[in-house]
Amino acid sequence: MVIIQIAGGLGNQMQQYAVYQKFLTMGKQAKLDLSWFDESVQKNMLAPREFELPLFKNVTFEECSKEERDYFLKQGLLGKLKGKVTRTLGITDTDNPKVFCESKMYHEELFDLDDMYITGYFACQKYYGDIMDRLRDCYEFPDHPDELLHARNMALVEKMEKESSVSVHIRRGDYLDPPNFAILGNIATTEYYDSAMEYFRLKDESTHFYIFTSDHEYARQRYSDESKYTIVDWNTGRNSVQDLMLMSHCKGNICANSTFSFWGARLGRRPDREIIRTYKMRNNQPVSPDIMHDYWKGWILMDEKGSIV
Repeated sequence: MVIIQIAGGLGNQMQQYAVYQKFLTMGKQAKLDLSWFDESVQKNMLAPREFELPLFKNVTFEECSKEERDYFLKQGLLGKLKGKVTRTLGITDTDNPKVFCESKMYHEELFDLDDMYITGYFACQKYYGDIMDRLRDCYEFPDHPDELLHARNMALVEKMEKESSVSVHIRRGDYLDPPNFAILGNIATTEYYDSAMEYFRLKDESTHFYIFTSDHEYARQRYSDESKYTIVDWNTGRNSVQDLMLMSHCKGNICANSTFSFWGARLGRRPDREIIRTYKMRNNQPVSPDIMHDYWKGWILMDEKGSIV
């Protein structure tokens, strides 16, 4: 059996669940550990999170018991730390052979593991690109609970499906904070977005861009021409999942270096869709063209200067 820790925001939870589903397709026994969302853990978080996977209609899973979790975590050094791995991603414990911690962009050995507790973000498309149809079925979107906003979203879906529509996800907010900016900043730059939009405009000058961001004031200042841009600013809080739904109906997607972006693009079913993503995810993560094109097959990679790699 393998146990996969679910932790982080919605995009990360979806990736960890995708790894869980991949293990199941291989005939392996897998369970989820949800203890990261316990109140005792979340009260110490700077940005508390909720377990959001049940927002999707077809997400089913088997949760591990405390005893099953302890079997893996209370060995070696982690036994002394009383399962600290359940509180934070990325901890490395060389003293516990039962815990696997993601330490690079892609681990080819991941699905060979058994009898292991697994923790990581698993953003790389290569992990589960071959089961995307299965994942799209799992991640069936709920209706917006507000009838008026649901109708507004459905009207936008109909419009998106009929035109040359492109979603643009702009991640600002916490990415601008100094500690995060050093790692995540200057990747999805203004040059990146301008060039990505121009890529689609050159293909069809009537392309309409749908802007998704938490910084609505910035978006209104920069993308004020309503004939070219629509700023989607009404799906908030837990209903932000509706933005993923809208992104998935666009013909094209321009992603930030954000897992939320990636899922908006991944869940699209249009055979004519094109996806542009940042060449890098993080400033401290080495990349090369050959590796990135292998890890993200079919995606268009663009660097911070706006050049296709």
